[in-house]
Amino acid sequence: MNPQELERLQIAWQPQPDAFARSPLGRMGARYGITDIDKLAHRAVAEPEWFWAAAAEDLGIEWMRPYDAVLDLSDGVAFPHFFRGGKLNLADYTVDRWVRNGRGPELAIWWEGDDGAVREVTYEELKQAVDTAASAFTAQSIAEGDVVGMFLPMIPEAVVTILAAAKLGAIVAPMFSGYGPLPVRQRLQDSAAKLLVTADGFPRRGREVPLKRIADEAIEGLDTVRRVLVVPRLGSGEAQMRPQRDVWWPDAMALAKPLHDAPAFDVETPCMLIYTSGSTGAPKGCVHTHAGMPFKFAQEARHSMGVEQGTRLLWLTDMGWVMGPFLISASLTNGGTAVLLEGTPDFPQPDRLWAAAERSETNVLGIAPTVARALMAYGDSWPDGHRLPDLRVIGTTGEPWNLEPWWWCFRHVGKSRVPIVNISGGTECGASIVAGSAYRPIKPASFSGPTLGLATDVVDDAGQSVRGQVGELVVRQPWPGMTKSLWDGPDRYLQTYWSRFPGLWLQGDFAYIDADGFWYLLGRSDDTIMLAGKRVGPAEVESVLVDDPQVVEAAAVGVPDAVKGEALVCFVVLLPGAEAATTADRLAALIADHAGPTMRPKAIHVVAALPKTRNGKVMRRVARAAYLGEALGDLSALDNPEAIAEYTELRTSQEQAS
Repeated sequence: MNPQELERLQIAWQPQPDAFARSPLGRMGARYGITDIDKLAHRAVAEPEWFWAAAAEDLGIEWMRPYDAVLDLSDGVAFPHFFRGGKLNLADYTVDRWVRNGRGPELAIWWEGDDGAVREVTYEELKQAVDTAASAFTAQSIAEGDVVGMFLPMIPEAVVTILAAAKLGAIVAPMFSGYGPLPVRQRLQDSAAKLLVTADGFPRRGREVPLKRIADEAIEGLDTVRRVLVVPRLGSGEAQMRPQRDVWWPDAMALAKPLHDAPAFDVETPCMLIYTSGSTGAPKGCVHTHAGMPFKFAQEARHSMGVEQGTRLLWLTDMGWVMGPFLISASLTNGGTAVLLEGTPDFPQPDRLWAAAERSETNVLGIAPTVARALMAYGDSWPDGHRLPDLRVIGTTGEPWNLEPWWWCFRHVGKSRVPIVNISGGTECGASIVAGSAYRPIKPASFSGPTLGLATDVVDDAGQSVRGQVGELVVRQPWPGMTKSLWDGPDRYLQTYWSRFPGLWLQGDFAYIDADGFWYLLGRSDDTIMLAGKRVGPAEVESVLVDDPQVVEAAAVGVPDAVKGEALVCFVVLLPGAEAATTADRLAALIADHAGPTMRPKAIHVVAALPKTRNGKVMRRVARAAYLGEALGDLSALDNPEAIAEYTELRTSQEQAS
């Protein structure tokens, strides 16, 4: 979408007049005499110390030692200290306190496996499991500051592992369950993990993924990993166990005496090391603390989506991605239920996601726009067959929306009654920096504005605020969720996020604010295409393509051109039966007609699949690099590496044709 199109968009959804007053955010505001959401948002940015203290109180955080100061900037804006002097424990405020307060019998986890199996875990049962696992980790010589690698599918033991490590003051490093040996080894080696928690395997689309075999190959000769705990997810007992190193999870738990009391840790004690893939170099390990990212997850889920006690939250993700920890922290800190879905959204049938959401009585459903685009290709009847009576909010993140899939999701999944609350942030910033709201009007594909409490802005190349034109997304004040630095030190952290605009966090996204104050993201600024001297975000082109009824998905990239400097090349996935050559010619003409002749693509290639991560992000840089024969960079996040070969073949055929 281009700015002209964005300015023509109309409001698609309005909240009920009393929605804000009835919400957790509205109730918090009322305690301070604020009954208007805009006034509350303004005060949150103008008085950040007031807001973050009020948010912690609204979450019911039980401090083991009260903090001395909400915010200390003595080490500069890039290294803020929130809740300085305070002590708490992630495991305590997500699980233990609910048991102390009499809510132990309530449901903490609802899980459905790829094979249809269902498990329910209460807060009492979860506390018992976490306490026992913490003791078992101690028996494996894990102590405060040690790293526990986690290579697990979406199963309850993943939740237990994260919270058990936190209870000890250890640091969990979750890894994507679709990784091969090399990226697992890279992360274990970089983090110097002493313990690895994995599984014998897990089912995906009805086939077994040999997780333990991958883990064995990854840690071969790696001296730091001293013990491996193996969860029997498949239960076959056929995993190759090494007696001096490997222990079955149930055996380790049977020998452990539960560690009931959670030690008090300084708020800046690290609890998570989450890796995000680099474009060309090694992945970045982002360090997050007990009162940092998990707190921010819970706060924004509560204040933008209404997650509170009893809310059932399902986010389609993997524990190796940032939205896995989001699901845990957002649901459990608020006293809700984390709905975990193992497997894929379209197996065994294309309505698997909608059916699971209905079975689990999900209230807040989180997906990526790419997932909506993929499921839309199966037709309207699949979501139409599920009423989803408990659904109150659809949360989305991952990449910018296109209009057609947004409307499809709104009408067929949300039945035109449920708001789509779009959020965008990332692993480094710890949740979102721009967000929608269930208590504000919504335009298609938009954000209401900055995430509550964040001084987010859009700036030009000089760092000056702009409205009505495309600019860079930045944040002008620190916030609790931002990474405390990168695992390999501050230099890369400062260079990546703070060097271009001194004093401002650079997110790396193009953004636009329309005349009505709605915000839009137009793609990564490092994916920028320069056409005839004009910066073009890939989403601007891709929106034109996916609006065509024959196109399922699209990716636009810039390639070197001897005359123009850079030319546009597009990759599209078509519906079955669409004629590739004629469709490609028609789409090229459509872009030229829609956006002007300078935007006409040099080529449109029909491909079988776009390279993506498991959580649906299109990896444009990989498509571009393979097409151009350049170094592919870090591929550890790629879910479908087999797709790359087609792009290499396209380059070869282009060279032969020329």
